[in-house]
Amino acid sequence: MSDRDYAGDINPSETWQILKDEPDSVLVDVRTDAEWTYVGLPDLGGLGKETVCVAWQTFPRMRLNPDFLAELEAKGVRREQTVLLICRSGVRSRHAAVALTRAGYGRCYNVAEGFEGDRDGAHHRGRQGGWKARGLPWVQS
Repeated sequence: MSDRDYAGDINPSETWQILKDEPDSVLVDVRTDAEWTYVGLPDLGGLGKETVCVAWQTFPRMRLNPDFLAELEAKGVRREQTVLLICRSGVRSRHAAVALTRAGYGRCYNVAEGFEGDRDGAHHRGRQGGWKARGLPWVQS
């Protein structure tokens, strides 16, 4: 994978700014339903938007979701939109950004720090980078 395979990596603060500045932009969370439910989701309500949730891999076996593109299209994500993809740490979302770009989607960005960021010295996430650690709005069920 190279940077030419998708629009590039951006941090959560840059993601928020694009979502704010580009009315047609969309945030796609590619984590699993368990992560959405128990860890939380970016809250875009203040921007008049909702996070689109489509799993890149299926829980619990973490196999690639064969219906990823179809589910994304069914949720109204269009090829001409700016698509910002987020996962836990930026790995799955990068793969999804590459796949969407190859499928004809225009500007697909990877939120490199993800929702929870990298692990700290105690192997905990959520304290070093990521959507939550940067103080961006989020909700938990």
